[in-house]
Amino acid sequence: MARIIECVPNFSEGRSREVIDSIVKSIEASGGVKVLDVDPGEATNRTVVTFVGDPESVVEAAFQGARAAKELIDMRTHHGAHPRSGALDVLPLVPVSEVTLEECAEMARALAKRLYEELGIPCYCYEAAAFTPGRRNLAVCREGEYEALEEKFKDPAKRPDFGGEYDETVAKCGATNVGARNFLIAVNYNLNTTSTRRAMAVAFDVREKGRKAREGGSLTGKLLKDENGKQIWIPGTLKGCKAIGWYIDEYGIAQVSMNITDIEAVPLHVAYEEVCRAAAARGLKVTGAEIVGLIPKKVLLDAGKFYLARQQRSLGIGEEEIVKIAVKSMSLDDLKPFNPSEKVIEYLLEDEETLSRKERLVRMSVKQFAAETASESAAPGGGSVSAAMAAFGAALATMVANLSAHKRGWDDRWELFSDVAVKGQAVMKELIGLVDEDTAAFNRIMDVFSMPKGTPEEKAARAAALEEATLYAASVPLRTMECALKALPLALDMARRGNPASASDAGVAALAAVAGIKGAYLNVRINAAGLEDKTPAQPLLERADAIVKEAEALEKEVIDEVNNIIAI
Repeated sequence: MARIIECVPNFSEGRSREVIDSIVKSIEASGGVKVLDVDPGEATNRTVVTFVGDPESVVEAAFQGARAAKELIDMRTHHGAHPRSGALDVLPLVPVSEVTLEECAEMARALAKRLYEELGIPCYCYEAAAFTPGRRNLAVCREGEYEALEEKFKDPAKRPDFGGEYDETVAKCGATNVGARNFLIAVNYNLNTTSTRRAMAVAFDVREKGRKAREGGSLTGKLLKDENGKQIWIPGTLKGCKAIGWYIDEYGIAQVSMNITDIEAVPLHVAYEEVCRAAAARGLKVTGAEIVGLIPKKVLLDAGKFYLARQQRSLGIGEEEIVKIAVKSMSLDDLKPFNPSEKVIEYLLEDEETLSRKERLVRMSVKQFAAETASESAAPGGGSVSAAMAAFGAALATMVANLSAHKRGWDDRWELFSDVAVKGQAVMKELIGLVDEDTAAFNRIMDVFSMPKGTPEEKAARAAALEEATLYAASVPLRTMECALKALPLALDMARRGNPASASDAGVAALAAVAGIKGAYLNVRINAAGLEDKTPAQPLLERADAIVKEAEALEKEVIDEVNNIIAI
């Protein structure tokens, strides 16, 4: 999965569409990010922008948004209902995919430093980015709001983490609070009741804060206090979760509305199951859940795998099917259709035009791919076809594992086959990516021939580029060989332990994988032969030779096992 983070800056302007549009345009113009939402509030005089992308692009976009806000917003004339301390009030970075909270915290601190050094915007660092425990709480950093900044600059304990003297720049733009926090999921659980009080009781049972202690444990008894006169609280069961109960006129039902602030500690499916348990203990039933806003793909994949494991079903099925299991298991479509392409951040980030170029071949039907291969064009050629053959081999080994997990009487072995299927899915996915990458490597060589070659310098640059592209073109089919080799132990395992009725499929899996390996081997050799300097290619050729020998030995083992099973 790609490295993705989310940024949710809050700007102190919610009334001027011109100013808001200018800030958003500056964010988009930086490149590499996708703005998912712009939410202006007139009463708060504040706009929340949500955008996502790779970490480097998001940080740059955030910087450009801050630059625009500094130029366009004057805090000396700003008034609104929401607490604020600057033109760009809060700037949180949120990990979404393949990025840790700690990495986001480091990015946030570096961004705060840059905002001050390049733009003169003083910055406080909060939550995970805080330099001291006392500043983890945003309210502490924003204490006194914009109006208190001048006095805070005079107090060493309250000065910004990055900031010099209070001057005209600060007077105009105020201070920005830069932080890092985990992704927050907003979810509502639908109940089979219209009672707000009962929904609230369930919310109190599960939220971390819990409920006020009362005599006899009742909901209406006298409040209990400790020896110091402070209210005693009974904590709830879900760490990092905030929840309330309410009634929704639109749906005619009561809901438990929850914010999950740490999805690593409490995944969505864990929260769902706990709310179901708490509701059942009070005679209620959760009929479904409603996701508010967006979620990372991992949330649904983890949930789908959880419910598949509960059913003792293989986890090695396609991503789309896993997501479907998650949606149905938590009834995310209870109140209205749930479309993953509109709710999952990674899917929203997919640019159809870019994907179509990057995955031109694998997006074709088998008929189209065969016709494209048979055309007068030199690409796709043997390298792409080899990767495709090997991908089918991995797919067949995965199929045998999944069928074996379903075999009657083998219920106690489902996990064994599931593990094989998960590995097979990963190998298949990697090989599918190599189908188009091999053609891209060929095209990279072709691009070199369009380079100028008039001057000695141009000729030298062209020759160096050709060597580099040719070596890369030899390395791609070697990757196909390495990856296809991983499919053979899976095929052998399934020939030995899989469903005997699918033994021939395990055999074909091995044959296809080896065909892909030997085909890719020819491409390694022919590209290596095109190098002027053969030295860099020598390790590639030695490894390719070793893979072929290992693959042939494994193929023989698989076919021997299959022949023993299907002997007539």
